[in-house]
Amino acid sequence: MASDAPAAAPSEEEGAVPAPRTAAGRRPAGRTAEERRRERRSRRYRRDVRWSPYAFVAPFFVFFLAFGLFPLLYTGWAALHRVELTAPTEMEWVGLRNFSRLLGDDFFWNALRNTVTIGLMSTVPQLAIALGIAHLLNYRLRGSTFFRVAVLTPYATSVAAATLVFVLLFGRDYGMINWALGLLGLDPVDWQNGAWTSKLAVSAIVVWRWTGYNALIYLAAMQAIPEELYESAALDGASRLRQFIHVTVPSLRPTILFTCVVSTIGATQLFGEPLLFNSGAGATGGANHQFQTLGLYLYEQGWVNLHLGRASAIAWAMFLILLVVGAVNWAVARRLRKSS
Repeated sequence: MASDAPAAAPSEEEGAVPAPRTAAGRRPAGRTAEERRRERRSRRYRRDVRWSPYAFVAPFFVFFLAFGLFPLLYTGWAALHRVELTAPTEMEWVGLRNFSRLLGDDFFWNALRNTVTIGLMSTVPQLAIALGIAHLLNYRLRGSTFFRVAVLTPYATSVAAATLVFVLLFGRDYGMINWALGLLGLDPVDWQNGAWTSKLAVSAIVVWRWTGYNALIYLAAMQAIPEELYESAALDGASRLRQFIHVTVPSLRPTILFTCVVSTIGATQLFGEPLLFNSGAGATGGANHQFQTLGLYLYEQGWVNLHLGRASAIAWAMFLILLVVGAVNWAVARRLRKSS
């Protein structure tokens, strides 16, 4: 005979998982503690995914604001004032007078001509030699890693050390260059005081330091060219020289344009090499300012003559020149993309 007593619910000892109890002993109707922990971890994960990239790039923007944007804006403001380095807080508003004075300043135009001349004398042979070195390193050479490291060594050398060595090489009385010219029956050259010879010597320093750097950039771009293009050219009977002219160079046009722009920017900012090439002349760039660049002229006005407002105007003139270079680069790159 069945019992009329209701069936007993399974006890906790029989294996049932009890719901968590509150302090008063009642079971809550909401989520369990494990669910709440999972939700907190999920919220932390979503916040991490959303904000971590900003935290990683934040140091760059902090340093850019402190050492890039702020100096740029401050020099722009100082260029509109008459201000001396001895009293940088005492500013007298002059508007665009510092810029208008540059238009009639013969020393500024001389520095600009020297900058353009040295830039051309260093950039053209530098990139041509770098392209040839990269073409040689692109083939399978024994010890190719050693040669790739060797061509980068001048770039890792201090500009001061490199310039001082070239000063000894181009010395008038005991320089090795004049010694070699003497063996050929030529008269010694006064490299530091000549109008063109001084520019040639400074350009030689720039070429020596930056050729290997550009060669490695070209080498990296060459290794990205598909091998099928060279195989097709070889099947058509093209020699290695023709492959270089008709396959390698057209494929490197964007990279060549990039190195031209970077080299132009570096030539516009050239400072260390001409300053140390004739240390006795200081920032004048020789007795007759024959190799004074815009960077040297800026330094002379701001830190020798203490005219901070004029130096700021020169800095902004250099910045505007670089903007023009960037605009030309954009126009040429756009035309190359359309032609390809």
